[in-house]
Amino acid sequence: MMQFSEEKPIWRQIYELIAMRVLSGEWAEGERVMSVREMAASVGVNPNTVMRSYERLEADGVIFNRRGIGFFVSEGAKEHIRQLERQKFMDEELPKLRERLQLLGLTIDVGVKE
Repeated sequence: MMQFSEEKPIWRQIYELIAMRVLSGEWAEGERVMSVREMAASVGVNPNTVMRSYERLEADGVIFNRRGIGFFVSEGAKEHIRQLERQKFMDEELPKLRERLQLLGLTIDVGVKE
């Protein structure tokens, strides 16, 4: 069972769980992912909630559906997620971090690893 935060919708947390599995290499490109029902049972939610996550993952090009067979990790999904996560970090987390560093009188040199 997954422990959910009240800060984000459950479907979004499942989306992020799957994205992190792809990004970490746990789920490789071309690999079949859990069915909607399997994932729902695994995390303890309604299959409709998982389906919403899968639909968004599919729309974002992270997974694709082969009718009658299941969902698979898309080619290029890992790099695509990395780009999305970098942008999210730059837009949402970095400004907060900069503000906090400034308030504390700290500086930090940050390099981007390519």
